[in-house]
Amino acid sequence: MVTTKPALRPANPRFSSGPCAKPPTWTLNALADAPLGRSHRAAIGKAKLKEAIDLTREVLRVPADYRIGIVPASDTGAVEMALWSLLGERPAEMVAWESFGEGWVTDVVKQLKIDATVHKADYGKIVDMAALNYDNDVVFTWNGTTSGVRVPNADMIPANRKGLTICDATSAAFAQDLDWPKLDVVTFSWQKVMGGEGAHGMLILSPRAVERLERYAPAWPLPKIFRLTKGGKLIEGIFVGETINTPSMLCVEDYLFALKWGKSIGGLDALRARANANAQAVWDFCDSRDWISNLAEEPATRSNTSVCLKFTDPRITDGAAFAKAVAKRLEAEGIALDVGAYRDAPPGLRIWCGATVETADIEAMLPWLDWAYHAQIAELTQAA
Repeated sequence: MVTTKPALRPANPRFSSGPCAKPPTWTLNALADAPLGRSHRAAIGKAKLKEAIDLTREVLRVPADYRIGIVPASDTGAVEMALWSLLGERPAEMVAWESFGEGWVTDVVKQLKIDATVHKADYGKIVDMAALNYDNDVVFTWNGTTSGVRVPNADMIPANRKGLTICDATSAAFAQDLDWPKLDVVTFSWQKVMGGEGAHGMLILSPRAVERLERYAPAWPLPKIFRLTKGGKLIEGIFVGETINTPSMLCVEDYLFALKWGKSIGGLDALRARANANAQAVWDFCDSRDWISNLAEEPATRSNTSVCLKFTDPRITDGAAFAKAVAKRLEAEGIALDVGAYRDAPPGLRIWCGATVETADIEAMLPWLDWAYHAQIAELTQAA
């Protein structure tokens, strides 16, 4: 039993799953070059936005014939733009194994009322992606931010599919291996793996998705912020930095800093390696203890970014109260902030292990998790 507080403390206790920790070398002064008070339509504004798109392509290794756009309303806005603009031509296959995937199911089935087959799995599990009909449009989340379960690869997606694959990759981009030829639409937001600021989304379109946009017009009216075409042609300006609405140039500068930092440490391979090392430290910790485990049931589907954990001690009768108490202890000590499970997820903890987190901070935090658990268990057994 661990009764003494550990001596070593994390240098950065921020393990929130979004907004996430800033890159290790980040300072507020790093944003001094942001063209504040200037129009995003001015040459300097458009140049910054174009640079963000170009660096995204470089770091993520996005194919040259895929379009990349900066769109409103974070990853949610990017996903909704894709759903409203592209779906309806053919039936859809909706996939959900956590809360955000459930949200896309609701939008497609109840709002757009598209003919859809819904595939669901409980938290900790994953849908059999090989069983889907890829002649239909498929909407899925690559990495379940609220469940810690990810798609291990895209091998099951056929190259000769007739439908489009629409992938919410917000907590996977920059940390997991996105198989671009298998993905027609990819979305993410800046505040996840790269630790950027919120409110801006990224929409990446394959040539197949562009062809659908230019050939097919949905039956429903599209709000202005969803419109990607005009006169049956793609609005190309969106994909060179001419945003639909006004972006925050301070946030753009922040994202540019994160991209340049990622590039400077070795690009995508280094970013993935950092996330893998962080997650492995947590997995090893869980494997060596009998009171905590990964929510993901299959090791191949474990997320290396949003690592979700559950307490397995049979003495815990109120899992939600126990998990909240442990998270509260860690926050009160300034050791780990915002590590409680997502509100719709099973009770437990969620530790962000993305690339901006230092492995040394994870390793310093884990003994404190040991301490917080034992302190809470002692309190629980004394009360009984």
